[in-house]
Amino acid sequence: MTKIAVLSMDETVRIDVQRLEQIVRELGEPAAGRIIGAALEQLALALGRTVAASQRGDLGVVVANADQLSRLAWQVGLVTLAGVAIDVGACAERQDDPALAATTRRLERIGNRSLTQLWDSPESP
Repeated sequence: MTKIAVLSMDETVRIDVQRLEQIVRELGEPAAGRIIGAALEQLALALGRTVAASQRGDLGVVVANADQLSRLAWQVGLVTLAGVAIDVGACAERQDDPALAATTRRLERIGNRSLTQLWDSPESP
């Protein structure tokens, strides 16, 4: 009889709270809230476009959207999401389909958790 192990896909997302605090200090709380809210919308769109392009096998679009996603994530302190987006872009550039599929699934998980955590965070402006 074969034993099957169920692997948990639970990874901690890292948010650079100091980066968020810097945004608030530089812009003030009301403006920072608007900017971060707009960034969250753009992040969600870029995440969706990246995943969709990966599923279609459109590698050039994956690279472009993953790059945009990583830059936006970095700007608002979503460190883990930025790193995973870079990994997805690298897999697409190498045309490594199995790795791209795996990192894209990871991008979905980390992306959704990062956006939710930042949106629901009591520290967010």
